[in-house]
Amino acid sequence: MMKNRIISAIIVLAILIPIILYGGMLFNIVAYLIGLMALKEFLDAKNKRKTIPLFIKVMSYIFLTLIILVDVNSTSDVFSLDYRVIAALFISFLLPAVLYHDAKKYNVKDGFYMIGGILFLGISMALLIMLRHLDLKLFIFLITITITTDVFAYLTGNLIGKHKLLTEISPKKTWEGLIGGTIMGVFVSAMFYHTCIDPTFSKSYLLVICTFLSLLGQFGDLTFSAIKRYFGLKNFSNIMPGHGGVLDRLDSIIFVILGFTFFITIL
Repeated sequence: MMKNRIISAIIVLAILIPIILYGGMLFNIVAYLIGLMALKEFLDAKNKRKTIPLFIKVMSYIFLTLIILVDVNSTSDVFSLDYRVIAALFISFLLPAVLYHDAKKYNVKDGFYMIGGILFLGISMALLIMLRHLDLKLFIFLITITITTDVFAYLTGNLIGKHKLLTEISPKKTWEGLIGGTIMGVFVSAMFYHTCIDPTFSKSYLLVICTFLSLLGQFGDLTFSAIKRYFGLKNFSNIMPGHGGVLDRLDSIIFVILGFTFFITIL
């Protein structure tokens, strides 16, 4: 299990690191494809309890594409979403609840599930693209927080973890893992920011921001674990042996990116 986990991580990093460094259209395309895979896992999770009509699936991919790519070439640090896309999103996924005439096939709850999921994934991937275009070093800073926190939370939890964090959601997570991951995630990311981005930025503010993002990433992981628990899943898919699916790997970074938007005008 550990061997598969390490090999999968090395292969994925070997593919993604050059793409992240290169950026541009190549990064846009890869991020978009990852977004499509994430949406497929999101839909597959829903299918575990209730089959989604084909028309709804097709519309979900169309709207995810619009949200991710509508402003893909912008160099601004302000994310924007056309109000017409939002209006069409609500109309397209709520009206079928009436038109299908069968709540067992599709109902209002299903409509809001689709709307929420598409907005959540679409905005997250659009922000991922925007931040890469905005500043490569800032992007690496956010990735550093996520990976370092995740790795050391896993190692600390395995080595000395005794006190369970939230057993109903993630039985293996411990308070020791959370603390160890946070300490190392904050230390490494703060050192990177201070050394490579801005040595004049307030160290106290930087530590607060890094701590907030590190903790947010870990609770983002728990949020996705709660989703898996709800649908009775161990992993969203098995695309990465030892790691699970795209959403299993994006869980922390999505929340770190969303949280970073609060500080985008500061850092």
